[in-house]
Amino acid sequence: MKFIVWVISNAAALAVAVWLLDGITLEGDTWQDQLLPLALVALIMCVVSSFVAPVVKFLSLPVIIVTIGLFLLVVNALMLMLTGWIAGELEIGFEVDGFWNALFGSIIISIVGSLVRAVLDDD
Repeated sequence: MKFIVWVISNAAALAVAVWLLDGITLEGDTWQDQLLPLALVALIMCVVSSFVAPVVKFLSLPVIIVTIGLFLLVVNALMLMLTGWIAGELEIGFEVDGFWNALFGSIIISIVGSLVRAVLDDD
């Protein structure tokens, strides 16, 4: 059940990031056309967050400590760019255009995802 809540919260957070930022795009004319690609990108994001992000965070731990955790913003932006690259390779129709869009997008996704998980996660 937690995995489903995680995917739904990521999908909602991605939808907000796509809505707010011009540099993060999702193909589809209507929101109904964007639901399946959004769910697939959220699933890709969950896989990247589960397997790639912990390794990158561990390897960059000295830099994270020196920057008092601010480098985690860069790591999260790179994970969003990796998600966009994987989605592009799978021809899903999700694109992240540049580092700054990825940085602001990862901040938006973190905030909205946490809020949605707080609402949906009912232990």
